[in-house]
Amino acid sequence: MSGEGQVRVAIRRHAAGTARDDRDLVAAEEPLEIRLRAGGEERAVAITMRTPGADVELAAGFLFAEGVIRDPADVVAIHAAGEGPGGLGGGEGEGDAQGGGAGGENRVVVELAAERLPDLARLERHFVATSACGLCGRAGLDALLGAGHRPLPRGLTVPARTLVALPAALRREQDLFRSTGGLHAAARFTAEGELLALREDVGRHNALDKLLGGAFLAGRTPLAESIVLVSGRSSYEIVQKCLAAGVPVVAAVSAPSSLAVELAEAFRVTLVGFLRGEGFNVYAAPERIAL
Repeated sequence: MSGEGQVRVAIRRHAAGTARDDRDLVAAEEPLEIRLRAGGEERAVAITMRTPGADVELAAGFLFAEGVIRDPADVVAIHAAGEGPGGLGGGEGEGDAQGGGAGGENRVVVELAAERLPDLARLERHFVATSACGLCGRAGLDALLGAGHRPLPRGLTVPARTLVALPAALRREQDLFRSTGGLHAAARFTAEGELLALREDVGRHNALDKLLGGAFLAGRTPLAESIVLVSGRSSYEIVQKCLAAGVPVVAAVSAPSSLAVELAEAFRVTLVGFLRGEGFNVYAAPERIAL
């Protein structure tokens, strides 16, 4: 027995010196190929190991964070390979824990409004992702400046008491994590702590792509009034994806990396780490956090 996002497997369970055959739910992990189509040409641009579900959002979020698409009008349709072209589909689904996907397909085709495929060679990285490390190796902060990113305006102010309440709100909505114990989550909140959307995936980069992709398809980017919380650590790529979506406050229950801190400082992204219990650390742009 299995369902979207989880698979039931046979196990041998050991406890108190005894063993018995049993069944358990584990997080599903399957490859997803993301392809671009324009002007009669089609090309594979990414393969990622992900948890099936919200595949349309994952593809849109990945391409948006990379600057391949910048506006929903850049996309004619997103659909699973073998299916006829449809609308953009997906959409963020405010308060929805998972959202629509590609119907179990392991390939998503993104049809662009452009007359030809973009020059993907300029991105200076291989479009190959894994659930373990995501997309690694951007050639430095200058590449982001060259892509048009600028430091974020101060704008949003978040009370400290709001931040400390977010991890519990995240855990309450992690349905797949409760049944499998093996999934990351990314969630978007208002400055008052209201949960707007949450996505889960075996890969933390994928969970964030799904979250941001849903907002992009719904026409809600830039997310200048949002807080994003991720269940693991905050890496360079987590901050980079949030920067692309205009997210001013990025929080994680674990530690940031040194390059994540450097990126957050350079682009004035408020970076919060070790958000646990009643405390947290602010690694960049602390002025957005109000006591």
